[in-house]
Amino acid sequence: MTLEFSQLGLAPDFVDYTRGWEIQSELHDKVVAGLAPSTVLLLEHSPVYTAGKRTEDHERPFDGTPVVPVDRGGKLTWHGPGQLVGYPIIKLKNRAGIRDYVERLESVIIAVLADYGINAVRIKGRAGVWITSDSKGPDRKIAAIGIRVHEGVTMHGFAINCNNDLSPYAQIIACGITDAGVTTIAQETGRDIAPAHLVSRITEELRKNEDALVATPEGALL
Repeated sequence: MTLEFSQLGLAPDFVDYTRGWEIQSELHDKVVAGLAPSTVLLLEHSPVYTAGKRTEDHERPFDGTPVVPVDRGGKLTWHGPGQLVGYPIIKLKNRAGIRDYVERLESVIIAVLADYGINAVRIKGRAGVWITSDSKGPDRKIAAIGIRVHEGVTMHGFAINCNNDLSPYAQIIACGITDAGVTTIAQETGRDIAPAHLVSRITEELRKNEDALVATPEGALL
């Protein structure tokens, strides 16, 4: 196996965003240099808003809450307790295959959500993983994806809404979306599904994609 997994902190041991960013950056440098294997960091953050490079001023929190600028793609979003965040720090086998990488992350999340009877999908023109309009409401986002690839190694990643409070989203225009909503596994199923419940399945589904995504370490036997 060329892909490792590390749990940085799940409830009640939430990870401060700045500390998580430092760990992610340090690991990225090591993976680029060949000093560490491709690794997926799994965690829950303390509450924070983060702004991707495409965030516009009018999308920021209406109450003036501070926002952490980050170098991923995408716009403004929220992270916090009840949301499973994954940061795959992966040396890509195909350095030009960024679209394939994102689609595989989406497929992993869709497969895990199916375990809970949730029919999640991609929606053309919208990033992330969605539940389409039905009797419960309009199109609504259940998982966000925002990545960066630097020197052939991925950074940032995905966030799956498990049983988090949705009120922080009311303070922002989440991901720049004005015509759709946000939801959680708990809200869709009526069950209290915590991030820790998803870890083993997310790990399993990412492992299924390992051979297609992860570059073989130099010197390894093929």
